[in-house]
Amino acid sequence: MSKVLAESHVDKSKIGFAMLGTTKSTNAIVERMDLDKVAYLRIGKPASVGIPPYMEWPADLKAAIDEKAAIISGGYEYDGRKIAELNRDEVDAFCANLKDKKTSIAIAGTFSPVNPAQELQVAQWIKEDLGNDVKITLSHQIGGIGMLERENASILNAALMTIGEQIVNGFESALAELGIKAQTFFSQNDGTLMTGEFTQRYPIFTIGYGPTNSIRGAYHLSGVKNALVLDVGGTTSDIGVLVNSFPRQSSLSSQVGGVETNFRMPDILSIGIGGGTVIHRNDDGFTVGPDSVGYEIVTKSKVFGRDVETASDNAARLNRAFHDQLEQVADISEKWADSVLVAINQTVADSLDQMKLKSGDIPLILTGGGSFFG
Repeated sequence: MSKVLAESHVDKSKIGFAMLGTTKSTNAIVERMDLDKVAYLRIGKPASVGIPPYMEWPADLKAAIDEKAAIISGGYEYDGRKIAELNRDEVDAFCANLKDKKTSIAIAGTFSPVNPAQELQVAQWIKEDLGNDVKITLSHQIGGIGMLERENASILNAALMTIGEQIVNGFESALAELGIKAQTFFSQNDGTLMTGEFTQRYPIFTIGYGPTNSIRGAYHLSGVKNALVLDVGGTTSDIGVLVNSFPRQSSLSSQVGGVETNFRMPDILSIGIGGGTVIHRNDDGFTVGPDSVGYEIVTKSKVFGRDVETASDNAARLNRAFHDQLEQVADISEKWADSVLVAINQTVADSLDQMKLKSGDIPLILTGGGSFFG
């Protein structure tokens, strides 16, 4: 931010809004680091006792999060009919073992998106037992109908509560140190923005911000409201869909850190083609990837004076990129480079077809550092 301010010469007093997209939540789950311990309560006895909480979780992620888990009486049928009454004694017994422990609480009831009354009641009882400042995640505010996926998403959200506070406080502190008095917002999975307070309550919604920012940016720069978006990076390319200027949301469950979840995520198809994708020569011609030099492209690829042939080298040979470094790829023939780009574009075209919902032509917007392939 300091560099942007210095180079742009913007008057700081005129900055009214500041937006941040962050991978901090994603990194914490993937690395199993800095996660809160979670006490989880499922409302669903006797209907759901056959499948325990943390079913099919990676062992290391469960170990990093799980403080205590229990199933108590209650829950609803799909039409809102009550399965069983709540039992306050079960909730009190659950809380009795948590009074001296710093944990976040996650609560999920069967079909609570249909009727959240029991989740809300249990949350109130927990606050009476543990205090109003206890951090509580309610599943009907996080995910969809599927019980196990919604349960998983709620537990992960509870595990990220401290991370959420760090994201918001860190960004606001950095702005204050720079003398910027701006209202802050944070990118979320559906392409919209969250306030700091909302981000602290629902940090799980920051996880899919990367592709959604690219898709929303594609709309902002092109003005095209309905299109396919191809975001080409160094290692992979992400394909998304703009619908009325916002990313199309996935109707399928998504894996986060090896755990199935069902909170809203963008509908994204990732393919193993990027600017750093390695081209392997062989007796039959060549194969494209799937390995990539990634961010090491400047120290390994031909166009930067090294010896690994990449997709970017072939694009450069056809004068699509790195125009001032063409001498570095002079040993690649134009015919060869053209055949490599044809193969890459065919793979991309096949993938784009997978994301279309109807036949016929649809606009394609290219973004990212490797968008010169198109």
